[in-house]
Amino acid sequence: MSSDSEISKAEKFGFYRYAYLVAGFLLVAIGVIGIFLPLLPTTIFLILASACFVKSSPKANEWLRNHKIFGVYLKNYQDNSGLTIKSKIFSIIFLWLSILVSAFFLTDELYIRIILLAIAIGVSIHLTLVKTKKT
Repeated sequence: MSSDSEISKAEKFGFYRYAYLVAGFLLVAIGVIGIFLPLLPTTIFLILASACFVKSSPKANEWLRNHKIFGVYLKNYQDNSGLTIKSKIFSIIFLWLSILVSAFFLTDELYIRIILLAIAIGVSIHLTLVKTKKT
């Protein structure tokens, strides 16, 4: 017979696995919405979804990594093979346009503007430090 603690651990694992799977699909959905809404980034949600799928369903992770639209960007980022210079430039320009529109047209709060600008600076630094892929 198995003890109560063993059953409890198995139930916890099943719950967390299910929670990660649901979170992964929700993050994919948010990433897809981000394609159409300029203020929502797509890539970070796909990266987070992949991390959730790694903990819950290798099959779902492979589906995401092999997706004809999302897969290339996700694989390049996860495999540390880098981003193309075109992707970097587009991402940084789009990032700054979105942040500036948000900061100066969607809020009047100075502290929110400062936070948005800090995020833009941080993401820009991160993108420039990501390896540049030659293709």
